[in-house]
Amino acid sequence: MSAARRAPRSRRVLTRRLSLTAGAAVGALLLTACGEGDGGTTQSGSGANFVAGKDGISKVAKGERKEAPRLKGETLDGGTFDLADHRGKVVVVNVWGSWCPPCRAEASNLVKVAEDTADQGVQFVGLNTRDFNKGPAIAFEKDYEVEYPSIYDPQGKQILRFPRGSLSPQAIPSTVVIDRDGKIAARTLQAVSEKQLRSMIDPVLAEK
Repeated sequence: MSAARRAPRSRRVLTRRLSLTAGAAVGALLLTACGEGDGGTTQSGSGANFVAGKDGISKVAKGERKEAPRLKGETLDGGTFDLADHRGKVVVVNVWGSWCPPCRAEASNLVKVAEDTADQGVQFVGLNTRDFNKGPAIAFEKDYEVEYPSIYDPQGKQILRFPRGSLSPQAIPSTVVIDRDGKIAARTLQAVSEKQLRSMIDPVLAEK
């Protein structure tokens, strides 16, 4: 067989390998789904310079934070959310799935703090992942009276946008706080209590 005829098969094999690699990357991020996480002590890639507290919350000093990715996509209600539209606000990103018991455990805490901090310039947004049908996710939001938007991200592609060396959301659930300059300030890789959530948000709100 000539090299010219072998080339198409080689390209097909390469395409398949790249697809499998991408799938494996998403799977690796989600292996800790609904688990205990690592208490906030695992770095997201190399070079992360953060302080991991005993409460499972990791924080980065203002001058050492990495830029958050541009999170943009269709929301569960059919709208669109673009993180860039909320520059100047403190943004809280929560990764969740309707199938995840710890996500149900933390839902009311997120809703309460979102309501309490809305007039302080805090925007909450969810990243709904591994719900391959919108129905259960929409029902989850109705059951827990979640008013803030959630980007529908069944394949976890939004999660992969977080840069290496940043406090990326590596488990389900995870919660990340982004400061007014669009940089990642804090993260927890566990179901979050109301007290923990406020301890992540309040210092960022107080920054000048």
